[in-house]
Amino acid sequence: MKLKTFRKGVHPPEYKYLSEHKPLENLPLPAEVFIPLHQHIGAPCRPIVEKGQEVRTGEIIGQSSGFVSSPVHATISGKVKTIDNFPHPLGINSQMIHIVGDGEDNWVNLAKSDQDWEKLTNDEIVELIQKAGIVGLGGAAFPTHVKLTPPKGRKIDTFILNGCECEPFLTADHRMMVEQSEEVVLGVRILMKALNVERGFIGVENNKPDAIEALKHACASYNNIDVIPLRVKYPQGAEKMLIKAVIDREVPTGGLPLDVGVVVNNVGTAIAVAEAVVKQKPLVERVVTVTGDGVHEPKNVIARIGTPFQNLVDFSGGLIDDTVQIIMGGPMMGLAQHSLNVPVIKATSGILCLTDRDLPRKKEYFCIQCGNCIGVCPMNLLPTRLARFAQVENWEIAESMGILNCIECGSCAYICPSNIPLVQHIRIGKLKVNELKNKQKSNNA
Repeated sequence: MKLKTFRKGVHPPEYKYLSEHKPLENLPLPAEVFIPLHQHIGAPCRPIVEKGQEVRTGEIIGQSSGFVSSPVHATISGKVKTIDNFPHPLGINSQMIHIVGDGEDNWVNLAKSDQDWEKLTNDEIVELIQKAGIVGLGGAAFPTHVKLTPPKGRKIDTFILNGCECEPFLTADHRMMVEQSEEVVLGVRILMKALNVERGFIGVENNKPDAIEALKHACASYNNIDVIPLRVKYPQGAEKMLIKAVIDREVPTGGLPLDVGVVVNNVGTAIAVAEAVVKQKPLVERVVTVTGDGVHEPKNVIARIGTPFQNLVDFSGGLIDDTVQIIMGGPMMGLAQHSLNVPVIKATSGILCLTDRDLPRKKEYFCIQCGNCIGVCPMNLLPTRLARFAQVENWEIAESMGILNCIECGSCAYICPSNIPLVQHIRIGKLKVNELKNKQKSNNA
């Protein structure tokens, strides 16, 4: 049987072997955490605790009145040392709550018994997810309760769980699907109930046969959830590509999955939803893959949010001497880090440690107009044109050519024989176009 997939895309080396068979390990409780008040798409939180205040694990410490936002919680028990700006893995200084732990890990409001979630209403489920601070854990960090609340008149009929994990090196989702398959499927069922949909799919690339087998076994009792093996290709895990591959629906240009009746969530998000709804456990930890030839012992680590990257690297045996770069996430869409003294955030799927062997220095040349970038772009854009218009600051033409539709997957830069940093130029262009559009809205208001 021919495996499903989408058109175009690339096939970068996977490097999954470094950690795909490493079981999940709990990182020791950190002595201190730095919890950013902005870890999600949407309005940032404001602190609702004060310096010197005692807090317990799971207590809300940052809240926002905005709908597109998500609360943040204390991830250890202890005392608030300060609320100040600290280095953030996004490359900025951001307001964070610095908590020094008491070593006790005293929790607040943990349920004494599992809740019968099937008796809850859709709205009650969504409210529990919102209070738990759950966002998309695949990297986008979009508040999950917003996805579960489509605008009136928009009918959602299908739910898809993204189990592709197509980024090279990363294996956190893979291990969760193998080791926590029952919790994954429970999360899928809860999300389907919240959306009031009858059809669910779990898309998994076929380089994870053990995950496919585990999920099929966990789904055996539910005839409305299908596990779909997919051909290995990047960026299969992008929402629009995944929807096309699994159910052959095309999200319109500039549109969203809800425009074709679909909601997509990530594996880690599904587990977090199950814990929030059944156990009333807020999002205080996540699985992070620490990997690459630059670390002594690659691992899949369950770490508290706010834990410094340094703790995870030390737990994985430390860096080797010729490590030259650290990336949060994968090599295609991740962000290079200037320090290990930044905290794990909700969007931290991996800490990738690279040497010169993984990251050879490449000289940039002029575009030879080969068209390779066009041939692999899953959004059917013209990457070199968009990058060029961004370079010469022609924002109007860049917008008219669809620069805002770029998903920044990096396929164009990966395939470019001239080593042009296309995504960097396009990312700057998107930022400038959005700034101009927001300025125009303000002027017209």
